[in-house]
Amino acid sequence: MRPMPRRLSEIQIGSSPGQRRLSARSDHLTADAVAVDFSHGDVDAFPPHPAAEAAFVAALGEGGQAAYTQYRGNAGVRQRLAGRLAALTGAPVDPQHELIITPGTQGALFLALASLVEQGDPVGIIEPDYFANRRIVGFLGGRPVPVRLDLFGRSPAVLDTGTLRAALRAAGAHVLCLSNPNNPTGAVLPETTLAALAQTCAEDDVFVVMDQLYCRQLFTSAAFTHLRALPGMRARCVTLMGPSKTESLSGYRIGTAIGPGWLIDRMEAVLSITSLRAPGYSQRVLDTWLAEEPGWLADRVNAHRAVRDRIVGILSKLDGCQVTTPDAGSYLFVRLPELKTAAADFIGELADSEAVVVTPGSEFGRGFDDFFRINFSQDADAAVAAIERLVRLASERRAD
Repeated sequence: MRPMPRRLSEIQIGSSPGQRRLSARSDHLTADAVAVDFSHGDVDAFPPHPAAEAAFVAALGEGGQAAYTQYRGNAGVRQRLAGRLAALTGAPVDPQHELIITPGTQGALFLALASLVEQGDPVGIIEPDYFANRRIVGFLGGRPVPVRLDLFGRSPAVLDTGTLRAALRAAGAHVLCLSNPNNPTGAVLPETTLAALAQTCAEDDVFVVMDQLYCRQLFTSAAFTHLRALPGMRARCVTLMGPSKTESLSGYRIGTAIGPGWLIDRMEAVLSITSLRAPGYSQRVLDTWLAEEPGWLADRVNAHRAVRDRIVGILSKLDGCQVTTPDAGSYLFVRLPELKTAAADFIGELADSEAVVVTPGSEFGRGFDDFFRINFSQDADAAVAAIERLVRLASERRAD
């Protein structure tokens, strides 16, 4: 066996979402207890819009015409999608130069960072945030510069832009990577924070890789501000978006990135040596995205809100547990009470004995070992029963 390349040494995927498999049902569980994997959403509980399948089948029937597209994606799909993305984000989208279709939003993240980060470059990384941000920067030879959120401040999570600016300046970082709404906390950055961030970008020559995967699934009435719509930011950020979460289209492995033409050109070049293009037939599914009938999105958001509130109510009754209600998305980031065993051991026991999988907080940055994340996009009754089992086990394992 060849030695492992150093760039892979810190990529440990055993605890990553979707990797852990549930053990056989434990003897003490009742016959009607349902195993729940909270590491990702349940597309059976929240199925995709039926138009997506119809679009995929239609593309399949076209054969090569749909299968083999430009590396940056089907020109017709990009043309049709650009107007809807412009309306959503509040800034124009040039379909030829500013838009690329990618193999999932994860693919867009890798393409963007690979196009921006060189060996040794410092890169601002918000913590906690999506686990792949830190891993990709490390894989590319970059140096993550962590900036921690205040998790239990005035809202689900607070980003201090003064602290952020100081950290970026001290490290000499000119690239920042983050999600909004935040994964895993569900916090939404307010316009004042984004305006301060835009000012930092202009004054300190910072480029932002912004993951906005959950920007449609909002639980508050406050308007969502898109960074690319602020003055000067259309040229200073790339926005990653796609239908894999709120719209449950993760199985199609399709996403998009909107950014300045020079960056999209680079991303297309990287794509040409990785997967050539996003899946051709899946690209046509984007014709149905942002085009659902009135009421569809509101119904989906309301259904998720109901599951969220039931779960938060149960977790709030666990002494010593800290959980805040997210403003968006499908995630809860929960701090466990002090336990007799390490949190990692508790999470393993939870999967093995209670048939409940959660994602360890350590996936989202250093210093979050006593946290876990759940995706509450699940069958409501099964999810509630699973959280009740989690609370019961945590109560039994609490330190005296």
